[in-house]
Amino acid sequence: MGKRSAFARVEKDFYSTIDPRAVAALLPHLAPETRYCEPYAGAGDLIAHLGAAGHVCTARYDVDPRFDGVERRCALTLGRADARGATHFITNPPWTRDLLHALIAHLSALLPTWLLFDADWAHTRQAGELMKRCRKVVSVGRLKWIPGSQHTGKDNCAWYLFGFAPLGAPRFYGRA
Repeated sequence: MGKRSAFARVEKDFYSTIDPRAVAALLPHLAPETRYCEPYAGAGDLIAHLGAAGHVCTARYDVDPRFDGVERRCALTLGRADARGATHFITNPPWTRDLLHALIAHLSALLPTWLLFDADWAHTRQAGELMKRCRKVVSVGRLKWIPGSQHTGKDNCAWYLFGFAPLGAPRFYGRA
């Protein structure tokens, strides 16, 4: 799944957000009852975790819906109205760089956007221009991605909050 793994990637980068530690790191950064749109809803794991914490998913999309109530759409075709009153996008997107970079640019131009992906990305040259849109980086650490596995992934993860306007250097929040 990561750059140090010999395992074949899962089709369409479908890695469910099954590890509750992912959401636990994000919760202190969300206002109570945050209304959000989930553009890569997958099997609904992230929606379930956020819902259990009192947050409200106003719209859910995926290119390959895997549970009821998810509309088949590509996140790159969404407009602000498709968020249906959400104040944020929150998702665990595919980590494929071309798609990820397009997603950061597109969604963050519409609403503040929280994305969960590898922490190492922020330290790469390819992140340069997009990091100008980054407001926060919230360290998560290594997460479990494969149901039934005893092991976590090999890459540390972080939540990134992107917005349209460049705001200077992002704030970094280490693991608690």
